[in-house]
Amino acid sequence: MNELPRVLRFCKAAFMASVCAWSSLLALNNITDYGDNFQFVQHVLEMDTTFRGNPLGWRALHWAPVHHAAYVLIIGAEVAAGLLAGLAAARMIVGRDHPERFRRGKALGVIALALGGLLWLVGFEVIGGEYFMMWQSPSWNGQEAAFRFLVVCLLGMIFLAQDE
Repeated sequence: MNELPRVLRFCKAAFMASVCAWSSLLALNNITDYGDNFQFVQHVLEMDTTFRGNPLGWRALHWAPVHHAAYVLIIGAEVAAGLLAGLAAARMIVGRDHPERFRRGKALGVIALALGGLLWLVGFEVIGGEYFMMWQSPSWNGQEAAFRFLVVCLLGMIFLAQDE
């Protein structure tokens, strides 16, 4: 009997459990160290460390409630991605011997990874990186980390989408 499908199912479930742990730790770190991590969002939105005389400085947001709302949205997306990834892993483990149940678990995993990918692409690369010119900041530039996270999500989606 070919054991490869069973091994691949195990690997996919383990991958999603790892994504659950990763996203949950990101959210937990942002919640328990709110002030320090909030500074990142605040500086990016205020554009106070971009190039001097930046002609796009009019985009800067200097209102603290907007900073907090953006940060809470980031944390919420991390929590949601972590919960969905954990639920996907659990369903994949329970359904490891039932292809249709396993596929339903994989679908949740794809949703979790898509949510994470959208957070890192839209939130950090598009909005933070380009709209608020985060790439110009020597101290508050999270694009490299965001790109790594995005790649993990995209490769994970490809891995999950493959048949066992």
